[in-house]
Amino acid sequence: MTASFPNVAVALIGLLLLLTGGPANGKPLPSVKPERVGMSSERLARIPEYMSRKYIESDKLSGVLTLVAREGKVVHFEAVGQRGLVDDRQLTTDALFRIYSMTKPITAVAAMMLYEEGHFQLSDPITRWLPELADLKVLTPDGEVAPERPITMHHLLTHTAGFSYGFSPTDPLDARYREARLLEAKDLDDFVARVATLPLMFQPGTRWHYSIAVDLTGLIIQRISGQRFDVFLKERIFEPLGMEDTFFQVPEDKLERLLPNHAWDAGRAQQVPYDLDAAERFLDVSFHSGGGGLISTAMDYLKFAEMLRSGGAFNGARLLSPKTIDFMTKNHLPKSLSAGGTGEAPTGGAFEPGRAFGLGFGVIADVPASGVIGSRGDYYWGGAAGTVFWIDPVEETITIGMIQQMVSPWRLRADLKVLINQSLLESYAGD
Repeated sequence: MTASFPNVAVALIGLLLLLTGGPANGKPLPSVKPERVGMSSERLARIPEYMSRKYIESDKLSGVLTLVAREGKVVHFEAVGQRGLVDDRQLTTDALFRIYSMTKPITAVAAMMLYEEGHFQLSDPITRWLPELADLKVLTPDGEVAPERPITMHHLLTHTAGFSYGFSPTDPLDARYREARLLEAKDLDDFVARVATLPLMFQPGTRWHYSIAVDLTGLIIQRISGQRFDVFLKERIFEPLGMEDTFFQVPEDKLERLLPNHAWDAGRAQQVPYDLDAAERFLDVSFHSGGGGLISTAMDYLKFAEMLRSGGAFNGARLLSPKTIDFMTKNHLPKSLSAGGTGEAPTGGAFEPGRAFGLGFGVIADVPASGVIGSRGDYYWGGAAGTVFWIDPVEETITIGMIQQMVSPWRLRADLKVLINQSLLESYAGD
């Protein structure tokens, strides 16, 4: 019997994907001479020199990795310093980093993929998928009262739901968060059961407060999709984008590449080792934290960021539409909203002037007020161990800075924003 045309076509496509590595082959973005995309090689060379002089030679950091791309092409990718205080080997560009809250934008993208598929509206109450939270109360000076409105998906994605993180040493509700040991939950179902025992910090929609909301978003993704959250991310985001070094659980053959973590001891004004035995916990992970659980490399995160910069598609895979990304990176907070909590506050006077918040990203709303050179509409976030990234949609640049230091006092993003923007020979602003 003669093979039909569709079967032949499928076979040829399969052979092509096998030979080329498929649409998600894990290859890095191409590198070009900076001048080809309107940037200065000489000025970009200031980045490693500055990082070495300011941070490495003064023992403020063990190592710094920086990565810059423009128009989807890498123009700078360099590591300076060593792997850590307890590991004096040279830092390499394939190092694995705890990206902590840089997990949040990935979770937001996963949620909005389901939004595009019609699984929810942002106004939907989260109890549709998290019935465990149906009886939550709001803590007030007069006791616990019923919420005035339901918590919605929009509240979760904008950190306005009323949850906290438990980081404040003086807040009595945060003390209850710590007692509940939320981040030590066995899995996401155990996590939401623990959250159900705690009241909200404020009425939903009335404040911005950095919180465990994105971990709850991960569970909603799990329940909507019918896939375990880590499996959803792997199959729907990491594999299509070729992100071969991003995971909650580090494969044993890659564990050697995971960097040691550090903390800044302000009292002694020095860096100290932090949680030296933590690597073992990345070998058997059952709690998949959408708010801060991922391990990744700079190049893998660049692939994710390039998908966003290019309008939702990368490596032959489309995750989102350009319209959705535009929606996610607009300010979703009213001007009257105050901000609080440990982390990057996006709005409100003395917190972070010029900054706003979208769906999963901080957004620069007013460049002069932000105090650092950049573009209106830059969107960004960072992680607890000092990792940072931002996308400049005007200049079509992506910048990633990777370190491993908790409670880091250094303004790495501000330093990098100056260094990147001063290297632009051609600005697209006003084009």
